[in-house]
Amino acid sequence: MAKRELVHENDWKQRAVWSEDGYFRLETGDTGDVVVRLFVTQGLLTEAEPTLYRQIINATRFPGAKLVAITPDVHYGYGVPVGCVIATDRAEGSGGAVAMGPVGFDIGCGMMSARSNVPADLATHDRKLEFNREVTKRVSLGAGGKSVKLGKLSQKEFEELVRGGAEHYVAKYGAEFDRSRAERHRIPVADDWDIPWGGKGSPERGLDQLGSLGGGNHFIELQRCEETKTLFVQVHTGSRGFGHGLATNYFEMAKHEAAGTGRDVTDIDLGYFTPDSKHYREYLNAVAAGGNFAILNRLVIFEQIADAFRKVFEEDLELVYEISHNLVQAEDHPELGEVWVHRKGATRAFPAGHPALADTIWKDTGHPVLIPGSNRDYSYILRPEAGAVKSAYSVNHGAGRRMSRGEAIRQLDQRKVDEQYRRDQILVNLDGRVPLDESSQCYKSSEEVVSAVVAAGLARVEYTLWPLASIKGNEERAAKAKHRERKGKDRSREKERDAARKTKGHY
Repeated sequence: MAKRELVHENDWKQRAVWSEDGYFRLETGDTGDVVVRLFVTQGLLTEAEPTLYRQIINATRFPGAKLVAITPDVHYGYGVPVGCVIATDRAEGSGGAVAMGPVGFDIGCGMMSARSNVPADLATHDRKLEFNREVTKRVSLGAGGKSVKLGKLSQKEFEELVRGGAEHYVAKYGAEFDRSRAERHRIPVADDWDIPWGGKGSPERGLDQLGSLGGGNHFIELQRCEETKTLFVQVHTGSRGFGHGLATNYFEMAKHEAAGTGRDVTDIDLGYFTPDSKHYREYLNAVAAGGNFAILNRLVIFEQIADAFRKVFEEDLELVYEISHNLVQAEDHPELGEVWVHRKGATRAFPAGHPALADTIWKDTGHPVLIPGSNRDYSYILRPEAGAVKSAYSVNHGAGRRMSRGEAIRQLDQRKVDEQYRRDQILVNLDGRVPLDESSQCYKSSEEVVSAVVAAGLARVEYTLWPLASIKGNEERAAKAKHRERKGKDRSREKERDAARKTKGHY
């Protein structure tokens, strides 16, 4: 989509009108006929980056867009905001788009939550340290992390898993988890679709990553539940190199297709496919395969964490729920009709009685919604309410960033941040060194964000969870470790050369 001049870029916040339904309506000369709803508090609206407006308008301009819902964790993203829901027309002949930026590169990224009957008081410092140590033995961290449990899979084994999802995994490997507590067992993938191996994205990177955490904002966290006073565990991770590789390759296809049709492309993150594109169906299959990988990744990690938990606390973990964000899915909405619902940094929220839950254990209660805060703030498990219809049955996927990674590294003091976590008795990794770009100062208040959801009638709070121990892949330390390892190898080689020279009488 070409960059256009916007009429209300400078005064859009003043034009947002509060509705008694619990959101701000945004109707300007730039939004056209698309309904835009901002599910934020006045404080969150005031603090929102002014540049968000252009990305909100970008979201309204995909072909067939009918609704844009902005969630309270919203922040500046790629092309469209992180924390937005876009519903485009799916009816036959509508020409509605399947948009790529609103899915992003980490296809199917999401959350897993598990609970126990272990009293939270038993999580002493030594046990938290032991838990973190046992988990990191079983789950590798960082962008380059590899699978500990499954190793490197053949392409045939891998394809069976990303097509068959949790159903195939359980049948082949057996499993400790209850598949009914996963949002989806399997997203169907067409038999005639082929994974675009190679290319710029190299999705084959995922062959040896199933059951690894990754870096960035992905985490594993031991938590205290305020309602039950027992231990919970949450995980945030996605489709790793496989999903990123698929997305990269299809972003390139969209770019070349648009250029071939004369459509101006100013931002690759605003790429999309309409039903007349040869890549339309292909991309939907790629999202399904990437989503299946992400679901399996979280479930495999759950098995590994449950094993570590048993060793440390001598009790079992029970899966509460596993749920995705960063997907586009076909849904039927009572007001919007047949739509493609894109959730970019947003998560599904189907309440009791929703037709999609008819054959599930959640039909009378609505499914759990997992909302993480920072690693020095509360996380939440919610239950959707009937009012979620207003946001295309969606809520936020977290607290949302308020400080960029670069700002955090420039502005925050490592010693002071580490000391604050020690005072709060929150153990990060094994050494207590907090990744500055993932510290609590980088995120909004989860309480304020969730209060906006509750006030709008989208969901209610079921469990409130406080962090006790946090595990994150630290990219900065990983890069330094690789540098030290490389220098060490260079020194070893030089010593070997010197020894060889001496042996040959060169000295």
